[in-house]
Amino acid sequence: MSEHVRLPQPDLARIDIGTVLHALADPVRLRIVRMLTEAGEAACGALDLPVKPSTVTHHMRTLRESGLVEMELRGNSRVSKVRREELDQRFPGLLAAILGAPPAVTDETAGTEGRDGR
Repeated sequence: MSEHVRLPQPDLARIDIGTVLHALADPVRLRIVRMLTEAGEAACGALDLPVKPSTVTHHMRTLRESGLVEMELRGNSRVSKVRREELDQRFPGLLAAILGAPPAVTDETAGTEGRDGR
């Protein structure tokens, strides 16, 4: 019989919006939240990220401690999901606005227009 153990997570009533915004300011953590939102839930090892597994572990801990994700142990896996309903109650519209924001324009996505000031 497989046992599921939910890891401790903070009470969102005690989480400041600055803590949430700081966690989401990191591009890798924002990518993780987007991936989890799309997938519903995922094991840390199943996330296709451009960083080492130890760095993924650090980012996941930061997301859990900031109240953004909940994590459950399932056998040898840590399965995470975004605390969407709770976050929407605590900070209405915040997550939707952040996840729906278009990415910044970079030199690669801007084309050649505007590079030389014209």
